[in-house]
Amino acid sequence: MQQKGKFRDVDGIVLLDKPSGITSNSALQQTRSIFRAIKAGHTGSLDPLATGLLPICFGEATKMSGYLLDAHKHYRATCQLGVTTNTGDSEGEVQTTATVPELTESELTKIFQEFLGKIQQVPPMYSAISIDGQRLYKLARAGKEVDRPAREVEILKLDLLEQTADGFVVDVSCSKGTYIRTLLEDIGKEIGCGAHMTALRRTGVSPFINPEMVTIAQLDDERDAGKDLLVHLVPLDRALNHLPALTLNADQALKITQGQKVKTEHEPDNGLSRLYRESGEFMGLGEYSGELLKAKRLLRTN
Repeated sequence: MQQKGKFRDVDGIVLLDKPSGITSNSALQQTRSIFRAIKAGHTGSLDPLATGLLPICFGEATKMSGYLLDAHKHYRATCQLGVTTNTGDSEGEVQTTATVPELTESELTKIFQEFLGKIQQVPPMYSAISIDGQRLYKLARAGKEVDRPAREVEILKLDLLEQTADGFVVDVSCSKGTYIRTLLEDIGKEIGCGAHMTALRRTGVSPFINPEMVTIAQLDDERDAGKDLLVHLVPLDRALNHLPALTLNADQALKITQGQKVKTEHEPDNGLSRLYRESGEFMGLGEYSGELLKAKRLLRTN
């Protein structure tokens, strides 16, 4: 039975394990409803076919969601060689079939090497990208295809985990905006037989790599059992632990919250820093302007 009650202020991040078969927005809305959170957002869509990590940001954590959107992503993907589809995955209609050449593990790994680093990638027609104000997937469903400018993405890791006569499983680490479907299709083109993706699981969004995740079904069950769901919230500053931390004294903290710049004992850094009060409370992000520290993005305080 669904718990009744008004929506409330909830702050933090839920590391959700998205199930296959639903959109990222549907997963977001279901999770938001379970927590009865007033404000929520996710940090980068997964295709309906895909499963795995979808960080859900509640409340003040939405102010930091952009940093997770920009983070490197990590996936485990399964590729079927010799068959192409109009969507690039197993949900599409078969377009071509071809004989898969015999490849040794070393030959396949050598082909992978050609896709490491910064590469140009043409986004698939079945994607949410807009061109001239129109979503590509809507055009694709109407049977239309338009030119899409190639975009630069970066493949940081491409490790072969398993190889079969007509496919493989691979671990991928990549920059934001990378389409794994397209990557596998391009590998299939390089091999000469075509390919499509049959399964995709996101295993990490930096800095959360292979984290413990929670499912919608688990949250549903715990809510119905009256358990405290807030134990699943990850403090939002954990999403930023790659940034240096600065602790401000009471006077500095007050001035920062008032929009003033302050001088600190720390050496100025060109990048962002996490700001904390002496009590350990996370305040938000700051950056230096010359020798002085100023607020970049502060959180609401009670």
